Amino acid sequence: MPIFYISQEHGLKMAVGYLMIALFLVTYRQLFFAKKSFPYWLGLQMLLAFMLCITYSPFNLFLGFYTASFIAYYKDKRRFFIALAVFYVMLILPVIINIPRLERSDIYVILPFLVVMMMSPFGMRSMFKQQQLERDLNQANERIEELVKREERIRISRDLHDTLGHTLSLITLKSQLVTRLVERDPQKALLEAREIEQTSRAALRQVRELVNGMRAISVIEEVKTSERILESAGIMHNAEGNFRLEGISGFIQNILSMCLKEAVTNVVKHSQANACTMAIEQTSGEILLTVSDDGIGWDTGLDGQLNDGNGLAGMRERLSLIDGSLELASSNGTRVIIRIPIIKNNAGKECETA
Repeated sequence: MPIFYISQEHGLKMAVGYLMIALFLVTYRQLFFAKKSFPYWLGLQMLLAFMLCITYSPFNLFLGFYTASFIAYYKDKRRFFIALAVFYVMLILPVIINIPRLERSDIYVILPFLVVMMMSPFGMRSMFKQQQLERDLNQANERIEELVKREERIRISRDLHDTLGHTLSLITLKSQLVTRLVERDPQKALLEAREIEQTSRAALRQVRELVNGMRAISVIEEVKTSERILESAGIMHNAEGNFRLEGISGFIQNILSMCLKEAVTNVVKHSQANACTMAIEQTSGEILLTVSDDGIGWDTGLDGQLNDGNGLAGMRERLSLIDGSLELASSNGTRVIIRIPIIKNNAGKECETA
């Protein structure tokens, strides 16, 4: 619109008008990157908009929409209201000056937009605050998760030291004793070797108890975390099925949780998807976990096969521990399919392989 109005002029006035528009574009660019000089560029932009309204057309007032969004960048309340007051003068004064040139219909067009421009800085500032709060919340959640992981590592290290330190020291001493006795007193060396075997079995039992006592991440917990990640990335999400997996051991749930986390991370980082669906189905013979999206699909190699990457190799290694399998389909997006067999003992109860 400003270019159209200036094109109606002639000679020096037209040239000056185009120069002012060019300078307005420079201020628009600089306001995105300037920090210390931000107030000066903002003031120059308001001055240019004011001059274009006074000198060329009152409808150049609509340039104020650009300025309104930049005023909201002020986090300091005092500076915000100072800039807002100057902005209001820039908006209202040209309308008052141009009243003799305006028809009634023109005023009816300008006034609603004038009100919107005057309210826009408040709406934009509120939106920026909300975005900052969301970023702070995400950072806080990441920090909490990191602290939880660190505390768990410290606890595991402490338990390993307290539980196995004494036992391993005892095994070392007895092994040295067996070495000295093997020629002098073979019978006693044999007894000591048997005690070493018993001690090692006890150590193995302690390790198993320690592992069973570790806090495993359940699938339902990881689903909630994945939903927060997808929501932060602006990806619509949907969870289908019963993710509680009652009766399934913590070891299997932990592996499923890690695989789900990797699959969702790939969706966020690589898929460019708008929507993601996490689905789980448990039958008498297997657990089927599916993560699908509507993104760009998966890369294929020169042989036309889907490339393993982005953590898929790690997922396959984890699943191999429980005889699970991983399938990947790339059609209208990507679909990751994880299958884990449920092994039953003679009593008909679910169990896991060691």
